[in-house]
Amino acid sequence: MANAVKLTEKDWLEDSFDEHPCYHCLVAEVAKEHWAPSGHTVVGFAMYYFTYDPWTGKMIYLEDFYVMELYRGLGIGSEILKWISQIAIQNRCCSMHFVVVRWNTASIEYYTRRGALDLSKQEEWLLFKFSKENMIKLASEE
Repeated sequence: MANAVKLTEKDWLEDSFDEHPCYHCLVAEVAKEHWAPSGHTVVGFAMYYFTYDPWTGKMIYLEDFYVMELYRGLGIGSEILKWISQIAIQNRCCSMHFVVVRWNTASIEYYTRRGALDLSKQEEWLLFKFSKENMIKLASEE
């Protein structure tokens, strides 16, 4: 989905490496068997951040999660979810939230096999957003 990226390198660096980063990442690496002997290559990652629900408390939000197709089925994704779950528990989180596009049935099946609940069916939550243009308009209203 490279066409959808609007973030600049400058934005990314500011959001990633200041005193209070907006998100955290885990990466999965495997040794490069046929490249530099000491090198590694990233085959998967997860991006997450903490959020808060006034009814239930601190939550972890899984923003992005990906394992390269060649490395799927080897337990890498399960290990990443395990690490994020441990981070959530260590940080007193009550749940992990994330969204999945409706057409990504493989991911939906992956998560539900592991116990994830589809809140759009269970609790009938709908996802909304305000665009930057809408926020500017709202911010300037008197």
